[in-house]
Amino acid sequence: MTTINMNNVGLTERFIQESSHYKNLRIGRISSQYKDLYKVITENGEFTAEVSGKFRYEAKQLSDYPAVGDFVMLDRVDDSEGHIIIHHVLSRNTAFERKAAGTSNDVQVVATNMDMVFICMALNNDYNLRRLERYLSIAWDSGATPVVVLTKSDLCEDVQARFDEVSAVAIGVDVLVTTGLSEDGFLRIKEYMESGKTFAFIGSSGVGKSTLINRLMGTSVMVTSETRNDDKGRHTTTRRELLMLPEGGIIIDTPGMRELGIESADLSRSFSDIDSLALQCKFADCSHQNEPKCAVQQAIKDGQLSAERLESYIKLKKEAKYAGLNSRQIEAEKILTIFGGTKGIKAVRNYAKSKQAKRNK
Repeated sequence: MTTINMNNVGLTERFIQESSHYKNLRIGRISSQYKDLYKVITENGEFTAEVSGKFRYEAKQLSDYPAVGDFVMLDRVDDSEGHIIIHHVLSRNTAFERKAAGTSNDVQVVATNMDMVFICMALNNDYNLRRLERYLSIAWDSGATPVVVLTKSDLCEDVQARFDEVSAVAIGVDVLVTTGLSEDGFLRIKEYMESGKTFAFIGSSGVGKSTLINRLMGTSVMVTSETRNDDKGRHTTTRRELLMLPEGGIIIDTPGMRELGIESADLSRSFSDIDSLALQCKFADCSHQNEPKCAVQQAIKDGQLSAERLESYIKLKKEAKYAGLNSRQIEAEKILTIFGGTKGIKAVRNYAKSKQAKRNK
């Protein structure tokens, strides 16, 4: 029977203390999910598990269920008597979330308890600063520390210019450059790997995530593909899974970021430059559009800020504001924004009627 040091799988004192509240149960970590079944890592190896009937009955929403990366409380640490039963999910340090398909406001947890998030973007067809801003907003909101990894530098004519552009929007974030041709292209990433830490890799399909993970693992555990010419990578990873690095530490690979919408976002971190400028605006509620003495618009005129970055900021802010709302709630929110509520609409209607009455006299 395989013996696993759970500390190498990310088990910290915080989780150990929380687990002590559940008597006669053992701790494990979710490594992958297959519909209603899970793979769970315990001190005795990796086994199949399922949630208990009581757990299923008491779960109020999709996010209550275990996700890849979760630490869970189990009835036993091997499957000698059938599937291991999951009774509780321990509280999460960090999490990626997305709006669940086919629902108006339910949230699905994609991955949890990551310490660091590597955002991968290729320097050829996939290169897109606006998409990177989106990734950074989601990564900061997860609670983990983001690192930008620029892949396929061998296919880029001006790496330094691209590096400078990325550094300008990835404020306070490490930016690494790798190439698919060099065998040591992954070594800068490997420097971040620590035993007991969990690292997530996100980015569009085909940008080189799987190649990097294979090299970090020392073997081909992930199927690789290339980014297509239309900027849409071939989707190779079909499910999230947790991988144990040979030197210790954990990697969580996720499918292409298309499935991670702006359920919530930390724009104060990913757009800290705009937030700092906004403090200098004349009006506290400045929308940075047409108001006088707008420091953000002045920065654009002075060449300190690009108009595209402001547009991206406004777009993501709106998207995050409406995330999780149904069509009626979105409509109500838009009314509130435009008119200040239904009273505002009535006032506009009454004003329009009075104007029309004057015209008819």
